Amino acid sequence: MLVASLLFACMGVCVKLGSARFNAAELVFWRGFVAMVFIGAFVVLGRKRIVTPLWRTHLARSVSGFVALVLSFLSITYLPLATAFTLNYTSPLWLAVLVAVLAHERIRYSMWLTLALGLVGVACLLKPSLANAPWYGALFGLSAGCLSALAYLNVRKLGEAGEPEWRTVFWFSAICGAGGLPFALTHPHAGSWTLQDGAILAGVGGFGALAQLAMTRAYRYGRTLFAAALSYSTVVFAVLFGVLLFSDPFDLLGLVGIVAVVGSGMLAGQFSRKPAASNARN
Repeated sequence: MLVASLLFACMGVCVKLGSARFNAAELVFWRGFVAMVFIGAFVVLGRKRIVTPLWRTHLARSVSGFVALVLSFLSITYLPLATAFTLNYTSPLWLAVLVAVLAHERIRYSMWLTLALGLVGVACLLKPSLANAPWYGALFGLSAGCLSALAYLNVRKLGEAGEPEWRTVFWFSAICGAGGLPFALTHPHAGSWTLQDGAILAGVGGFGALAQLAMTRAYRYGRTLFAAALSYSTVVFAVLFGVLLFSDPFDLLGLVGIVAVVGSGMLAGQFSRKPAASNARN
């Protein structure tokens, strides 16, 4: 999950660079399309089978993930960037709710507090504000976090069923590409392409595909909420990239946020090693 978080942050850098030249719809499309080609080449060269009897779970994972991606872009449109990212990163808390309600697993209070600590750390790093922000923008962000959690729960189901990571990522990328195509055609890129444009889009799709592969493996082999807590580290990497590459401001509160996020991941790992009395998996 730490590798996935780093790769997602790298993808975020490419999205930030590409936002000056491409609209959100195009970035969503190219993220899915490039990743689909990337995984598709592996499928063809390795003579892999993409057909699976678990197509319903793949569909649920891919559609929920795609809609979450669209809603996250919408939240960024209507809210300050820091606020949108914070709301999107409520997904570990939503995931804990879904694990408790849908998977009927008992979650300790210590794990709830650990996940909340990670969210507080994210808030310290991003310093969200809802001043003068429309209520529907916040709704988009919270919905994106909830649907992301639903997607991660289905990722875990696919992993438990023995589905390889590449197949899960392929179908998600295919849905993203197909879902984003109409929007990309409606709002086409203005002007001629450059080599830099191609490199940025390749980074969006390539880093996104590798991050998805690493994340899928994390949810397949690791404890669900431990992996979810570690996903907060994406924000840490993103903030560090912002400071190093874009000269974004950084202060003491940001340092407190990093400590909180790292502490959340460490505590989640410690708690997840101790099985609950009911032998439920945390």
